Amino acid sequence: MEKMDFKAGDMVVYPTHGVGRVEGIEPQEIAGHRLELVVISFPRDRMTLRVPLAKAATSGLRKLSTQKVMKDALTRLKGRARVKRAMWSRRAQEYEAKINSGDPISIAEVVRDLHRKVDQPDQSFSERQIYEAALDRLACELAAVEKIDRDKAAERLEELLMAA
Repeated sequence: MEKMDFKAGDMVVYPTHGVGRVEGIEPQEIAGHRLELVVISFPRDRMTLRVPLAKAATSGLRKLSTQKVMKDALTRLKGRARVKRAMWSRRAQEYEAKINSGDPISIAEVVRDLHRKVDQPDQSFSERQIYEAALDRLACELAAVEKIDRDKAAERLEELLMAA
């Protein structure tokens, strides 16, 4: 397994929380074991997360996506929505799993599949919630990769969806 190399100031993605900033690596003793913890802050959520360095890769913690991966995710947004005919509860679980995977391409698929054009019927409350969560997660990573603010990134995603 590759050793992950994080420094204070690095922008990272934690699958279930999205984009955060590494505040540093701090040693801590827990139950008699000495651990190196990656300290990550998520200012929007007013949250700080400590992840053992040894478990960083298995927890899904990763550096920001490359420009190429983001470009692939944006290309995925422009595709045709693939909505399965399964029960909503089953689809909702699959969408949540894709969002929590932290993979921008999977998240883009959720945004694409749940996006409603003007002439389409309204979404249910839970559909809207999942759509907003996926859009927010994707916009945050796009903003960090392209060094723009989150609102501009969200606007760009919406424009791509409207053009599709």
